Amino acid sequence: MQYYIIDDDVNIVKILTNLIEENESYEVIGSSNDGETALNEILICNPDIVLVDLLLPKLDGNSLVREVKLLKPKIKFIMISQVSNIKLVEDSYNSGIEFFISKPINKIEVEKVTSKVAEKIEIENMLNNIKKVFKDINIEKKPKNDNMKIIKRVLSKFGMLGEKGTNDIIKICIYLLETKKSFEECNFNDLCGIIGDSPKTVQQRMRRAIKTGLTNLAHIGIEDYYNESFQDYSKGMFDFVSVKAEMDYIKGKNKTGGKVIIGKFFEGLLLQCEDY
Repeated sequence: MQYYIIDDDVNIVKILTNLIEENESYEVIGSSNDGETALNEILICNPDIVLVDLLLPKLDGNSLVREVKLLKPKIKFIMISQVSNIKLVEDSYNSGIEFFISKPINKIEVEKVTSKVAEKIEIENMLNNIKKVFKDINIEKKPKNDNMKIIKRVLSKFGMLGEKGTNDIIKICIYLLETKKSFEECNFNDLCGIIGDSPKTVQQRMRRAIKTGLTNLAHIGIEDYYNESFQDYSKGMFDFVSVKAEMDYIKGKNKTGGKVIIGKFFEGLLLQCEDY
């Protein structure tokens, strides 16, 4: 696993290099102290993982991440910064980073995060290799019952199966999968016609059910921020900012919790069905 490090503090670069290369499977193949130099070198040396500071000379960390992601989408980024502004952290996740680590540097946290990201890359590589092997094989469409099981399995992770609106979500998902449509390209009133209830009533039930899932996911994040389910679903089926707001609400830091985004939830849930 090859790493590239960017920080305007030479000492930080040395500390991170030593931490990473303690693992004999990891290698630091380059480093720089400004974003502009880093951009050019990263595109040439093509590392697996980049550790980047947010506030950099010439080109800031978020802009660097976006630039690289456009050309090399497979490269993973870990942001390491002393910035605590929630808007800047939100922008970092939106730019495409995997994790945000706050300075001062914590050895255990760096080891845990780099290991998580490395593991994710290995899994992705393995899945891509499997897809290449079976690319000419026609895989039969999963029957309706299989899709039902997958959807229920995912929703059960959020403790949503007891909610009234969950049945509405399942029915709509099955319809979208069978018709090969996305949630966004369908008229919400027409989708509610499948259930046979008023759009307003259906929307309220689904919002309550998804809010329950959001709250349960936030509790998981508070208990273990690096939990695999939390990391996958906080950015896949829920908006990360909403999850963070819900976590802060539970901890008494915010007066309001996270927002429910029905469209994002459905698209994320449908994607889960495709991945199985």
